Amino acid sequence: MSTLVQPATSQIGSVNAQGVEDALSLIAPKWTTWSAQTLVQQGGPMRVRDVAARLPFVSEQFVGKRLAQMHADGLVTRAGARHGAPYQLSAFGNSLSSVHRALSDWSQAHLSLGKVAGAERVEDAVRRLHLRHSTAVIQVLDAGPMRFVRIAEEAGLDNGFTRQRLMRLQLDGLVTRTGPHRGDPYVLTDAGRALGPVYAAVERWSNPVAAPRPAAAPVAAATRTHTGIPLGSDGIRTAAALRRSTAAPSSLFSHAPQPQPRVPTAVTVQSAPFRGR
Repeated sequence: MSTLVQPATSQIGSVNAQGVEDALSLIAPKWTTWSAQTLVQQGGPMRVRDVAARLPFVSEQFVGKRLAQMHADGLVTRAGARHGAPYQLSAFGNSLSSVHRALSDWSQAHLSLGKVAGAERVEDAVRRLHLRHSTAVIQVLDAGPMRFVRIAEEAGLDNGFTRQRLMRLQLDGLVTRTGPHRGDPYVLTDAGRALGPVYAAVERWSNPVAAPRPAAAPVAAATRTHTGIPLGSDGIRTAAALRRSTAAPSSLFSHAPQPQPRVPTAVTVQSAPFRGR
């Protein structure tokens, strides 16, 4: 039985999904946005200890590792290889402002996070978007409601991985189902359908990713860290610090909180959020 297909209304389907995800992977590691915005606020070179002093909820050692990875990825430059040499944003890193703005605006309009620092809002948005093949699944669903098997076929993914990715996208408020039953079609939420400007901003910024960037000297500490790395056993205290902190620049993202993601109006009557398969 065929499903009603809604026409795409955004740039979602026209972007290079892999290119977008490759670009997002550069800014996905936790504290990358915080570190970049701290350097923006300073407006000049900063030593690791000075960046860490602005981020009191992160250890100096971890800030050093994060800046080393950003250096390897071309987001920051370093004034020499000597120990303690200061970092500053490269031209590539400075051009992140448009991506940060698009992510922040999207989050403000569609995610209810409460009162959080601007950098934390951006990092939360990237966490929802950067996983491999998430963009491909969202692009498929941008055409309208679709059943599981068809999604897997259109995205070129195996069933197991497609199911896993759909469950994650549901948890992140980007995808839902048009009903509570296992065979009911999946559909993008309003938050998911509004991702066009975000993807477009990331793709514009990512064009230099494919072009040669200044080579960064190998740094032993430059180990890419999983975005969900814990900073200690007291996660509640860390979360509270994130919300209280005025260390990270937030003036760039000064908007009032907005409502939770909604299912598109066309399917509201029959939709029901569902986290199962």
